[in-house]
Amino acid sequence: MSRIGRKPIPLKKGVVVEKIDGKLKVKGPKGELFAHFPNNLGIEINENEIIVTRPSDEKKVKALHGTWRALINNMIQGVFDGYVRKLEIVGVGYKAEMKGKKIQIALGYSHPILFGAPEGVKIEVPIPTNILISGIDKQLIGQVAAKIRSFRPPEPYKGKGVKYEGEYIRRKAGKAAATAGAKSG
Repeated sequence: MSRIGRKPIPLKKGVVVEKIDGKLKVKGPKGELFAHFPNNLGIEINENEIIVTRPSDEKKVKALHGTWRALINNMIQGVFDGYVRKLEIVGVGYKAEMKGKKIQIALGYSHPILFGAPEGVKIEVPIPTNILISGIDKQLIGQVAAKIRSFRPPEPYKGKGVKYEGEYIRRKAGKAAATAGAKSG
């Protein structure tokens, strides 16, 4: 059995989980999330924990078991605490600023990039080189962060671009200096 899938999911105070017509509804202090739950998995909702069960050992069902346990756990944590992803902008002249509800990012192109966050995602720019992305849906937060990072991923020579906080950029050596033997004259 899946090691992750068999772990019970602890329910936090103030979080309500309901199963309605194949949908899972998780409601908490920060908002509510919905998910279409697969029919071939079972959910037991108790007072203080949720247990995800599987009826058989088919390969497809086994694959879904641990995945759905983790997804439900992320939903519970999202509506209770929320998620934050931080991006750092590295490079001379690279910066970000808020323009109403959209973010304007200057990344060395001939034009600034204007990006609007989808519903349920909040973007903040505390300083021009940092972007904070927050919300209750972990998958959506990661998707928005990846989209912003894709505008100018960090390059391996100087490390310029948009990177995740704490992301390690493997550096490459630049061109080697000309050797004395190569000069002929």
